[in-house]
Amino acid sequence: MPRLTELRLPLDHPDEALPAVIRARLGLHEDAPITWSVARRGYDARKRDDIRLVYSVDVTIPEDTAIQGPHVGPIPDVTYRPVTCAPSRLVSRPVVIGAGPCGLFAALVLAEMGFRPIILERGRAVRERTRDTWGLWRRGVLLPESNAQFGEGGAGTFSDGKLYSGIKEARDLGRKVLTEFVAAGGPEEILWNSKPHIGSFRLVTIVEGIRTKIEALGGEYRFGARVAAIDIATSNDGSREVRAVELESGEIIPANHVVLAIGHSARDTFHMLHEHGVFMEQKPFSIGVRIEHPQSVIDRARFGRFAGHPLLGAADYKLVHHAKNGRSVYSFCMCPGGQVVAATSEVGRVVTNGMSQYSRAELNANAGIVIGITPKDYPGGPLAGIEFQRHWESLAFQAGGGDYTAPCQRVGDFLDGRASTGLGEVVPSYQPGVRMADLRACLPEYVIAAIREALPQFDRRIPGFAMPDALMTGVETRTSSPLRITRGRNFQSINTKGLYPAGEGAGYAGGILSAGVDGIKVAEAVGLSLSG
Repeated sequence: MPRLTELRLPLDHPDEALPAVIRARLGLHEDAPITWSVARRGYDARKRDDIRLVYSVDVTIPEDTAIQGPHVGPIPDVTYRPVTCAPSRLVSRPVVIGAGPCGLFAALVLAEMGFRPIILERGRAVRERTRDTWGLWRRGVLLPESNAQFGEGGAGTFSDGKLYSGIKEARDLGRKVLTEFVAAGGPEEILWNSKPHIGSFRLVTIVEGIRTKIEALGGEYRFGARVAAIDIATSNDGSREVRAVELESGEIIPANHVVLAIGHSARDTFHMLHEHGVFMEQKPFSIGVRIEHPQSVIDRARFGRFAGHPLLGAADYKLVHHAKNGRSVYSFCMCPGGQVVAATSEVGRVVTNGMSQYSRAELNANAGIVIGITPKDYPGGPLAGIEFQRHWESLAFQAGGGDYTAPCQRVGDFLDGRASTGLGEVVPSYQPGVRMADLRACLPEYVIAAIREALPQFDRRIPGFAMPDALMTGVETRTSSPLRITRGRNFQSINTKGLYPAGEGAGYAGGILSAGVDGIKVAEAVGLSLSG
């Protein structure tokens, strides 16, 4: 049963065209009996007037059929198999801190292996958390423990729900993530679409479904359980080992295997871990703005006469420019047919992010336009990047008027170096609202200069990208964690035994899929340690 790849057909090909191409690839007669299923479908839009669908298919053919030709190979086995199982008498239950994508899959795999994990989430269950998040978007009321960053589902719940990644484990462990999403109510097309996504509303149901499975397997959730301290024992030889987790309520949970899946915005937890001597180091991240265009502009630029075709959906893009000042400017977390959202988790600060639903049917496209920065830009200790982020988020709060309204500038005004005083044809999607401003008030000058240089270059690749009425809303600072909680090959902290840094917050993932995959890898390491 072979897999055929690189089967290219016109966008509007008839149904019979695909089996005909399959038979031709295998050198079979046009009437030869075959059965087949689509393993992957994407598109090649490099030629706007000749967009092609690109298929990989799994084919069942008679056993005595000789298979030959290019792009023919065996079907890979991507079945997930647990690496161990819990002993009959479990001495200690593992603790997972955080219920975002990483913590979710760490807990699921531990539960499937029989370890009955305890999941601690500082925020609320996903539906309650959704109501709280809308409270900021609609009324300007922020709950610091329940928002777009904190709560069941993590930051990925309020995003585009992209489920693809370039990490090498995406095919195997990533398949486990996608399969579980489908089992919990996700659309089956994420198993074969080359750029799978779910969208925020569907993620809510999926997160609940996986929680139900974890609890049925003996896992235990605790919401509103903010970790205040980690009890670490130090031996005479200087070695350190986790003994317990202390909650803000005062409750102490004994544990010698703790998964840190805390996300990139758990700044108070980073401070606590640093005070407890857990090794961490600075790492690069990016800052910038969210840019909005009419989705129709992006569709026409990417798909030409095929704009609006149902098989293509809303167009996305990926852009990079290397500026003269040495900075790299790139698009980040592009959300077709979505909206810009308020993503702060701290009082007195403004942070933007992008979100879209499964349909991607909103009027605007948005993406982060961000600039890579390094520890040279924020000298100091491991926590210096956090203070750097806070500085610009506070300035954005002031520039927006001090009520979680965000500062916004038309692209034409930005390129001409003047503050915006009114909107044009593009209607901002950011809630609770925008205030026209000059983004120089809340971003470093080198960021402004690099973006100003990049926009006309991006316009050459996507006509209309630098349209005067496109909108830029500030600031985008939470692109990734500003630090790394360094771990060794055994997935444990390099100076604290039993502590397993994982996911985006620890600096080992970037996005839903890669965070879920990292959670699986860490869970396997914990399981092997507990059963060894």
